[in-house]
Amino acid sequence: MQADPLHINGRSIAPGTRTTLELPITRLYTHTPITMPVQIVRGNKAGPHLFVSAAIHGDELNGVEIIRRVLRSAALKRLRGTLIAVPIVNVQGFLQHSRELPDQRDLNRVFPGSEKGSLAARLAHTFMEEIVGNSTHGIDLHTGARHRFNLPHIRANMHLPDTEAMAKAFGTPVVLNADIRDGSLRQAATEAEIPTLLYEAGEALRFDEVSIRAGVRGVINVMHYLGMLPPSSRKKKRPRAEPVIAESSAWVRAPGSGILRPLIGLGARVRKGDVLGIVSDPFGSQEREIKSTYAGIVIGRTHLPMAYEGEALFHIARFETVEDVAAQVEAFQATYQMEESHPGTATFNDEPEPSSNE
Repeated sequence: MQADPLHINGRSIAPGTRTTLELPITRLYTHTPITMPVQIVRGNKAGPHLFVSAAIHGDELNGVEIIRRVLRSAALKRLRGTLIAVPIVNVQGFLQHSRELPDQRDLNRVFPGSEKGSLAARLAHTFMEEIVGNSTHGIDLHTGARHRFNLPHIRANMHLPDTEAMAKAFGTPVVLNADIRDGSLRQAATEAEIPTLLYEAGEALRFDEVSIRAGVRGVINVMHYLGMLPPSSRKKKRPRAEPVIAESSAWVRAPGSGILRPLIGLGARVRKGDVLGIVSDPFGSQEREIKSTYAGIVIGRTHLPMAYEGEALFHIARFETVEDVAAQVEAFQATYQMEESHPGTATFNDEPEPSSNE
């Protein structure tokens, strides 16, 4: 079946083409235009329209590289439907190494936005109208905040069958059945009946190769599940991690101010009462243990050794039985750490990445 017509920003995108657009956002004080770069890859045959977005928070960089590698995948030659790739949503935040926009608003708290609202609201409105409005499914790529590192995991509403199936197909060891945050892209897309995943992995302002590799493979996995790509032609497929669903998670906070000495790493299995770290004064005369209040897996952790009382230090996804989950996490980490790859190369495509002219 021939692919349906597609129009973005008043431009018709023909089937079987790859097109780069610049969505107008605003102008600087100097009258210089600011635009959002979008690349659309269309197959000749009809299929789902998947948007993949990154850098809604301008300092979250892993997703930018994930999208670059996905776009270079030779597998896209066999694409059905449409891939709408938006590597940098918050362009001004990206340029300033900032999470927020110049108006100090968090873009992921103002969706679906407003045509006549703040700068953030107008940007959110444009994204909803031009990107989400032309999509049937979505994946939004994120990292932890500055000095906080997240274990690769998916956040999704697992009570929605289509979203649940996408989350399981992505291939992370842990999926959080996470509440939808008010004003987030995921909330707005879900209300528009667009099944959407949020991928969390790594740390702001840093590339993490394992997180990037897992993200590339996850996006490709979802495209296979949606029928946008045919089944893999590889004779030997990589065993896919079966995700374990966590119904809740919480941060363990510093019992007092001081210097943090963490005793466990990301992905570690913890039980209720386990000591996660120690906070002490600079002299070492006063030390306080940081204990887990429940059993689970550490999916987020601060990298900053200085901590104020009440500061979030360890993010734990809650599980009653953690042994099986820990084994999945260890297998997942080993798989992607052992990949023969180097920054700038995708190793998860069904065919080798084409040579670069960059």
